[in-house]
Amino acid sequence: MSNKGFSPRFAVSLLACCIAGTFCTFQAQAQSSNANAAAGGLRYLTPGQPPVMIHPTVGASEAAREAKGSHGGHGGGGGGSTSVNLYYHGGVGGIGVETAPVVYVVFWGSQWNNNDPSGEATIVENFLKSVGGSTWSADNTQYCQGVASGTYFCNGTGQAAGNNIVYGGAWYDNASAAPSRPSQSQLAAEAVRAEAFFASLGSINTQTAQFVVATAHGDNPQGFGTQYCAWHSYTSSTAGNIAYTNLPYITDAGTSCGANFNGLGANAGITIVEGHEMSETITDQFPSGGWLDSSGYETGDKCAWISSGQGASADVTFPDGQTFPVQSLWSNAFNNNAGGCVIKY
Repeated sequence: MSNKGFSPRFAVSLLACCIAGTFCTFQAQAQSSNANAAAGGLRYLTPGQPPVMIHPTVGASEAAREAKGSHGGHGGGGGGSTSVNLYYHGGVGGIGVETAPVVYVVFWGSQWNNNDPSGEATIVENFLKSVGGSTWSADNTQYCQGVASGTYFCNGTGQAAGNNIVYGGAWYDNASAAPSRPSQSQLAAEAVRAEAFFASLGSINTQTAQFVVATAHGDNPQGFGTQYCAWHSYTSSTAGNIAYTNLPYITDAGTSCGANFNGLGANAGITIVEGHEMSETITDQFPSGGWLDSSGYETGDKCAWISSGQGASADVTFPDGQTFPVQSLWSNAFNNNAGGCVIKY
């Protein structure tokens, strides 16, 4: 295997973690699966933390597609063989997908108080209240767990990812300020606190739950808008593994993260990005035990920021009649199982 792009600094950190027995398998996969990648997919950000699955910026996605040819490689509308399709990676503790997804949001920090110029909190909440049962998110149901590692098509076996998406509610954790540039470990800790808060209100099954940690206008984590638009990962806790998303204040990044993308409006990136992360968590609950392709890309990565043709981002009307901008998702079943990006399933 070529080691092009391999970082000596990464090697030292990886070796230390392997010796300690912490996340070694995940970190090795994170590096090897993206040694030559230009956008999206598995990334190792912080020593001692699991890898994250990043949502690439518009520019990074465009550059990757240009380098690989129009709609070629890991993105676009065509396949040709199962080699470009997603396949099951065996799960983490037996969990690969969310069979009954519940999405919780924490708006983290007093910086949210009277500081939401784009109305992102309301947009995110309305999106999550509306998305369940949509023809867009139905794409996730072709993926499952409880099947052999290496499976490409569930064909009714195993336990399918759910489209009965439930919005679990929001918590404004605003009694004090959040870090102005939160680290991965700080975001993970806030996800653990969010799980404890919502668990105090009622029972939570962490095997089917995901927690969105939303940071306020002007207080985004380092790398936002230049290295990524958002990412999802998981962390351990006394309640078990917790899946969470780092959702920065999307409109702060402007066109890099979807403002006016495809003519869909100044706030288009908010639901395009959150929808991407939500669907990837549903189909890869604890990265990277769920559904990814051979290069380490998930269902959203392969179709990020397509502006024309098959799989282009578009407004989609959900079952309650509300319309939101979303990106397409990868479908193994599209085009007679050759695979491709679809806006509905």
